[in-house]
Amino acid sequence: MIGRRGFISAVAGVHLAIPHATTAQPVGKVPRIGWLGFNAPEAVPHQYAAFRQGLRDHGWVEGRNILIEYRSAGGRADRLPALAAELVRLDVDLLVTASSASTRAAKDATTTIPIVMAASANAPAEGLVASLARPGGNITGMTFLAGPEIAGKQLQLLKEVVPAAARIAVLVNPANASHAAFLQAVQVAARSLEVQLQVAQAQTPDQIEGALAAITRERAAAMLVLTDAMFLGQYRRLADLAARSRLPAMYSQREFVEAGGLVAYGPSLPEMFRRAATHVDKILRGAKPVELPVEQPTKFELVINLKTAKTLGIVIPQSVLLRADEVIE
Repeated sequence: MIGRRGFISAVAGVHLAIPHATTAQPVGKVPRIGWLGFNAPEAVPHQYAAFRQGLRDHGWVEGRNILIEYRSAGGRADRLPALAAELVRLDVDLLVTASSASTRAAKDATTTIPIVMAASANAPAEGLVASLARPGGNITGMTFLAGPEIAGKQLQLLKEVVPAAARIAVLVNPANASHAAFLQAVQVAARSLEVQLQVAQAQTPDQIEGALAAITRERAAAMLVLTDAMFLGQYRRLADLAARSRLPAMYSQREFVEAGGLVAYGPSLPEMFRRAATHVDKILRGAKPVELPVEQPTKFELVINLKTAKTLGIVIPQSVLLRADEVIE
């Protein structure tokens, strides 16, 4: 695994690379893009790998005909504005953002440099673009736009997996602008499922352990972790804390389940990052962000970890197993 310094060192040592023959860049100019990540590379290596693979699919090879300046906030949203301003000062040809918060910081930093969202919660509702078909301005890319109702679906699936759970905790990030609507959808679903909710909050990585401790103290029988860039950056830690507390948990991304979490339902983030590279390719070849519609994920997946279920003493219903896209044994 290569850290951020390794990435920067690798690209900084290349001075005479030749750009792809069909790009719109001036002859002899190697395009340089800025990556504004919410999490450090080592926290979410799959995102970086998927994006670079997407670039290679279009003929762009880092260190050969394209350079990438990596900046990450280490899971702290308050660091993003300064990092965005730094990338703008470097006069990069294009910015790639890895979360809604990253996109907001980039949007505030520049109205002229093209911005490609590799992931965002609900770009139109968050005011990042005017609409999916006509984004306007200098921003395009990918957005979940699954709507808050996906959180209700996740709660329903969790209740199917743990039918005896009468009290379920919901882990939210109060700094995430989309979580209020997601929580409202969960509350609606909870009423129909006759489930009592416990809301636990964590805004920074150092607040996660306290939130899990509160969930344990109040004896929640299961936990729903809402989709959030900071939570994703802490996926190994969250899965480990849930395991220590013997707490069945539902997540939004498969990475949690691969790290030992019980179940996940949501869009494939690596696929979104790979698709974002298509927008980058088109812009480097002369397209304008305003001309490129924002895309939604086409792949949603239900992933279950049977080994974790066995450890927790849970028998996954056959009806749920039959719907799973992948079962980890």
